[in-house]
Amino acid sequence: MSKPIPFYQVYKGTAFDLVDQAVDFVLSKINLAVGTREHSAQAPVAYEMPPEVVREAIVNAVAHRDYTSNGSVQVMLFADRLEVWNPGTLPPSLTLEKLRHAHGSVPGNPLLAEPLYLTKYIERMGTGTGDMIKRCRDAGLAEPEFALTDGFVTTVRRKPERAFEAVGGKVTGEVTGEVTGEVLLLLRVFKEDMTRKELQDALSLKGEENFRALYLVPALKAGLVEMTIPEKPQSSRQKYRLTEKGKAHLAGMKAKEEKK
Repeated sequence: MSKPIPFYQVYKGTAFDLVDQAVDFVLSKINLAVGTREHSAQAPVAYEMPPEVVREAIVNAVAHRDYTSNGSVQVMLFADRLEVWNPGTLPPSLTLEKLRHAHGSVPGNPLLAEPLYLTKYIERMGTGTGDMIKRCRDAGLAEPEFALTDGFVTTVRRKPERAFEAVGGKVTGEVTGEVTGEVLLLLRVFKEDMTRKELQDALSLKGEENFRALYLVPALKAGLVEMTIPEKPQSSRQKYRLTEKGKAHLAGMKAKEEKK
């Protein structure tokens, strides 16, 4: 059995915070390919597995877990797969086979499922597993697997090279050295001056706190990124751009990749 990557995080907060933080953590640890700006000012990016699939698996675990249990939702990233486990089970009207086809919504926690639906964390109640299957098929991945053990487990198989195939760009993973993988990914999606939200959207990240802590603040501290209005850090018009050091670091990384 492949071991999980050597990181362990415990998240606390609202249901929305838990979902955002867990999804962003997974996306920061899987491969991301960045294409060229040949056809657009924005370089195309693609993760090795669709972010929507990661999000749906985690949202389902949070929404449908058994809240009378002392167990926690566990998101485990292995070398060959992503597993999302929750202390819950299927309602009597559903089976593992029915999950793979159109089925009615039977939320175990309707008071939680409703706000997740209204805030669009759940697109349409009852369609999540079908959407995951379709997105994986469209991305050339194996269909997600659903199982009942001592809880409910969703497994999504990894395909690191899929990111490269999707955009024809360079595959990036976590890097060693003083620049973290998250910061490197941030540098790659820059195009001139960008707002925090534009940067998050480019990386498919939703959690603002996570984005600031893992991506933006380290990049600022390293002198790779700077504010366009440094004298007013909280300005609503604040944007960010690569510094000369940041441009040089990015150019150096690209040169190394081209030699491989």
